[in-house]
Amino acid sequence: MRSPSSKKPSGAVDDLKGLLIAFLRKNHPEVCRHWFDEIEPLATEAGVMRLLVSEPVRRQYLERSCATQFTEAAQAVTGQLLAVQFVAEGVEGAIPERNLTGTVRVQVPQEFGDELLLSPDYTFDSFVVGPGNRLAHAAAVAVSGNPGRAYNPFFVHGGVGLGKTHLLQAICQAVIRRSPTTRVGYLSCQTFSELFLECVKSGRMQEFRHRFRTVDLLVIDDIHFLSKRDQTQEEFFHTFNALYQAGKQIVLSSDASPSEIPDLEVRLVSRFNCGLVTRVDRPCFETRVSILKSKAAMLNLAVPDEVPSYIASRIDSNIRDLEGALSKVRGYAMANSLSLSLDAAKAALSDDVPGPRTALNPSVQMIIDAVTRYYDVKLSDLLSKRRHKSVALPRQVCMWLARKHTRYSLEEIGGYFGGRDHTTVLHAVRTISTKRDADTELAGALDRIESIVARRSPVESL
Repeated sequence: MRSPSSKKPSGAVDDLKGLLIAFLRKNHPEVCRHWFDEIEPLATEAGVMRLLVSEPVRRQYLERSCATQFTEAAQAVTGQLLAVQFVAEGVEGAIPERNLTGTVRVQVPQEFGDELLLSPDYTFDSFVVGPGNRLAHAAAVAVSGNPGRAYNPFFVHGGVGLGKTHLLQAICQAVIRRSPTTRVGYLSCQTFSELFLECVKSGRMQEFRHRFRTVDLLVIDDIHFLSKRDQTQEEFFHTFNALYQAGKQIVLSSDASPSEIPDLEVRLVSRFNCGLVTRVDRPCFETRVSILKSKAAMLNLAVPDEVPSYIASRIDSNIRDLEGALSKVRGYAMANSLSLSLDAAKAALSDDVPGPRTALNPSVQMIIDAVTRYYDVKLSDLLSKRRHKSVALPRQVCMWLARKHTRYSLEEIGGYFGGRDHTTVLHAVRTISTKRDADTELAGALDRIESIVARRSPVESL
């Protein structure tokens, strides 16, 4: 526990916390969350300000996305050259050892380092329930309260941006909060497949099987990526059986129901259907309004009621598009020193049209030109099979922008990028959408590229 010398008078702590949060909300509102008020400053020693963060998922978010901003705030409010550490309850000095896998409470080899990080935004408290997701939400709550017994497996499916990932992460966080020693494995199907192939090639299948067959809760996002992968389907079948027979909870998400996933083995379809299969649908108007209000509260934004209503009347596609519209309105208001009013919302969204696509109407080639020049990559590399990060990220950004701003199908977009299939495009879209929420640098890059495409001005102006 903390030593007495590390404590500060409560008044001084409250004053320091207030100054830190005020600085962040003024200068870095994009990273701020309503729970920042629960962060407790501890002692400042040896040039390091320690900040107590009770929940591990929140601490990971801060370490990953907010360290630079908090350091800037600490230096600004104290006038000292300080670094910032986010520490757990009961830790007396250094940051507790981080799990390099990206999961929580699961110690695995560093090679398994591409798992998905949990977002503190994706909890049951922040999930807005409506007619289109009521059953899925109720089932997810039941699963988190009684893993392995309520509904096993739990399979949720629906379109992009409708809250499936939110429910999966909420289950993980609720289970961890209730039982911190629970072994949780949370990753995408794409990652599961890639790790499987890597371990086959390197002769590490025993290690792979031990890692995935000994968890208490296995959560796989986008399980439809098993399509056409016979070896991976075989391995997942045995992993599923091992966990199911041991009474361990399995949670899966997909863009289609089990019987509608192409080229999925009958035995897997049967096992996925043996639990609860539920669908999430597009939110109705009232739910869209509630989602926008919830998002604004999470970001500590004071938004008059007419703004969420206006945005919800114009955007009826999915939750990510709603959040994107709110972010656009906020950015427009900040850039023009305006309040978040109905007039600001109308001005910010004046070029948008209802539905999942914006009114930019660029060609795929325009998007490719902007992205290749922004990231300084060759078109031939973008269309090649290269998977290095320097090429893979721009390629995924292109696919994400093409999906957002054109009316091409996933298959048609894949055709522009070396004949890739629709599952690759869908993976790129979801990867960028997820990273955008956690990576402020990527979010800024996307905004700048989109603005260039919108204005159809030279990319050199970047």
